[in-house]
Amino acid sequence: MKPMVYKIAMERMQILVDNAIANARTDPELSQRQASIARRISSKYKIRMPYYLRMVFCKKCKSFIAPGINSRIRLGRTSVKSIRISCNLCGHTYRKIIS
Repeated sequence: MKPMVYKIAMERMQILVDNAIANARTDPELSQRQASIARRISSKYKIRMPYYLRMVFCKKCKSFIAPGINSRIRLGRTSVKSIRISCNLCGHTYRKIIS
């Protein structure tokens, strides 16, 4: 039973996050709601979201951030190559190191 539940939950989370990204420009409230439902599914069934789904959530305020719509993405100019992502809702900036 567990593998079936895991598979269905992963599919639903993927669909909800894809729809949230698609609706981010036209209807930001709907996209926030879809993303929060995806997070609730992951916590209800105790399933860890994969990295590509987790990266669209702010690490501080836990809200959905669509790249380029309600977040700012910059490339680092230091010797360590990184991507800086700033949430426009809470102002938190975090970095992802590029190897």
